[in-house]
Amino acid sequence: MSKPVLLDNVTHKDLRVIIRYGKEFGDGVNQVPVFPTEYADVQREYPILLRKRKDKGDGEYQSIALLGFSRGENLFLEDGRWNAGYIPGVVARGPFLIGFQKREEGGQVLHEPVIHVDMDNPRVSEREGEPVFLPHGGNSPYLERVSTILRGISDGISVQRSMFEAFDALGLIEPVKIQIEVHEDEKYDLQGLYTVSEVKLSSLDAESLERLNRAGFLQGAFLLVASLGNIQKLIQMKRWRLLSASEHA
Repeated sequence: MSKPVLLDNVTHKDLRVIIRYGKEFGDGVNQVPVFPTEYADVQREYPILLRKRKDKGDGEYQSIALLGFSRGENLFLEDGRWNAGYIPGVVARGPFLIGFQKREEGGQVLHEPVIHVDMDNPRVSEREGEPVFLPHGGNSPYLERVSTILRGISDGISVQRSMFEAFDALGLIEPVKIQIEVHEDEKYDLQGLYTVSEVKLSSLDAESLERLNRAGFLQGAFLLVASLGNIQKLIQMKRWRLLSASEHA
């Protein structure tokens, strides 16, 4: 259960956030949602794939970064560290999320984005971790970083549905079979995933390409395609992990 409350520098003046990574903090997962606003960073480290959201009856797509092959397997976790040059925003934000607060201005009701904190999140502490506020009440450098991450997530949420609808309208989205053989006794067959077809993308006419480009979606399509090369990187990480485990057995 989560317990999100509005963050403020009086109630939460002593709040700290543990910035280690591990299964005890919910990081033992093999995929996490990612957003178009972070694709340029994500694609350098992870395969980006699409899946249909289970909470949406109309089959709305969501993009994810693949972290491992079996359920609960995060190949980037090691001894409290996340071994990658970029950590996806939904992980790096820690216990924070964006909410909205009503405010009246000029007779109009505005919904202003505000930061909430999940007080039931295992990273929340008053004894250990990065301070959220400075001693005199200002935002700490850590909270400023989190605010930037949350803005990126919020912007990405507003963009992604339109982007995937544009891809789908052009027939670019197709199911992808990911069959992995780490060695002869260990194989994986990942189901329910989609990608942007490189062949269909390269075959688009000039008008369609221009339409995607004007909407700001064309780069996202190319980044999705380029990221698939990281599947081989994950295979090598998995093999190294198995080799390391056998040497220490």
